[in-house]
Amino acid sequence: MRIQLSPEVQDAIATQQPVVALESTVISHGLPYPQNIELAQEMELLVRDEGAIPATIAMIDGVPTAGLTESNLMRLADGKTPVRKLSRRDLGGAVANKEMGATTVASTMLFAHWAGIRIFATGGIGGVHHGDSGDVSADLVELSQTPVAVVCAGAKSILDLPRTLEWLETFGVPVVGYGTSEFPAFYTRSSGLDLVDRVDSPADAASLLSAHWGLGLPSGVLLTVPVPEAESLAAAKIDTQIMQALDEADAQRIRGRDTTPFLLSRLVELTDGDSLKTNLELLKNNGRTAAKIAVAFATRAQS
Repeated sequence: MRIQLSPEVQDAIATQQPVVALESTVISHGLPYPQNIELAQEMELLVRDEGAIPATIAMIDGVPTAGLTESNLMRLADGKTPVRKLSRRDLGGAVANKEMGATTVASTMLFAHWAGIRIFATGGIGGVHHGDSGDVSADLVELSQTPVAVVCAGAKSILDLPRTLEWLETFGVPVVGYGTSEFPAFYTRSSGLDLVDRVDSPADAASLLSAHWGLGLPSGVLLTVPVPEAESLAAAKIDTQIMQALDEADAQRIRGRDTTPFLLSRLVELTDGDSLKTNLELLKNNGRTAAKIAVAFATRAQS
């Protein structure tokens, strides 16, 4: 077996119960302790409250794992154990060296696919960065080749959203609005970018997913959920702050995998913490939505 499943997750998959994959990078690299472990526990509880089984995914001592014990969640969170941030390219090295590793969107999708989990909740995906560097997130490539539905608030708005959508279109990834006909812009509900497909309920989403994969199409599906209106930031203000952060990154010659962490951290400073609060609320909302979709998808599969 390429991936170790907890007994609960293994039983849920075997009996076609609804399961939602959750990433672990937000635990080890996204938030300080103890806020990170509290979020991890809350995300799992939110999924359970909607009738699905949570499967937090990570590399545990070199073993790809879906469904973590409390002790392993704590090891990811408390900062006492080195935790490597893992995308697809890093997996072989982490296995060989028996490392603890937190999975990004790309590697969480891959592990979920190995486990047989179809629905994954996250905050936002990576995408195409601004400028002419050619920096494209591995998340997009994974979406083009791994049949998992990613429930998110769109791509992080520090990115070039029009070019991100163009990339997804070129490589055959459906981008679907959940309760919206417009691509969400992560911190805000609207980007001005229209979407072709829209669903308005968990049952509609499950129907679309079944149709997509029923055709034998190999890609994932991006289900985009706008941030709750009460938590949405003012578009004009956050756009100005994002441009400031981008200019600062350029002036400091920050490139590659360091770019996104720098920009997100800088935005927390520029918004006096409001961007972080919005990030956490949209993450929870996505978890709840993904669980509802997972329930509908499992019900459809069993009928």
